[in-house]
Amino acid sequence: MKFILKLSYNGTAYHGWQKQDNANSVQSMIENALKIITGLAIDIVGCGRTDTGVHANCYFAHFEMEEWLESELAYKLNSVLPSDIAIEYCENIDDNFHARFDAKSREYRYFIHSQKNPFLVNQSYFLSKTLDLQAMNKACEILKEYDDFASFCKKGADNKTTFCRLMQAKWERKNHQFVFTIKADRFLRNMVRAIVGAMLDVGLGKLALDDFRQIIEAKNNQFSGTSVAACGLYLWDVKY
Repeated sequence: MKFILKLSYNGTAYHGWQKQDNANSVQSMIENALKIITGLAIDIVGCGRTDTGVHANCYFAHFEMEEWLESELAYKLNSVLPSDIAIEYCENIDDNFHARFDAKSREYRYFIHSQKNPFLVNQSYFLSKTLDLQAMNKACEILKEYDDFASFCKKGADNKTTFCRLMQAKWERKNHQFVFTIKADRFLRNMVRAIVGAMLDVGLGKLALDDFRQIIEAKNNQFSGTSVAACGLYLWDVKY
């Protein structure tokens, strides 16, 4: 039988979702928990990668195993997993479902706080400088004109294509916090953090909007500037 997990996690202590040698990952933590509970080595497949320190408000994964009571499995997983990983539910799903390839859209959000706040450490990026919200939203409108984001792809990434269908990009200010929301059918490695880095340069007056457009059209990541810290980035939602 195939099962789907919906979960969330604080990524501060992990080297991303994907398991790897000599590094702690969210995937390996859940697979270890499944082995403790069932006594079986079960491979789980996630809806996508997240980098070191990146969080997930909403994440889906699937796995296959013998019949099990879904509610009991979710409860037992939460009992075994550390407090920074939470299983919302576990349900039986159609055998053809694939957590990664069936996703229609993914939404990321990046959080920036402008007033020092000890409760946002590792949860949001602290930037005390004044940002031009209007200019950053103009940059969003420019971004939505394009579908090739090679300029915002991490060097050496194994992407088969740099084309993404962008559905939404906007900045909002909520009191002392700025929130960037971006939604697309897929994302390149490091894409969101690189885009935010360039847009912050626009908001700080370091980069003109015409220059921002030229960065996109160059299709070369050496012009995109500095990527922002991982702590402010969340995989916010996934739609199937």
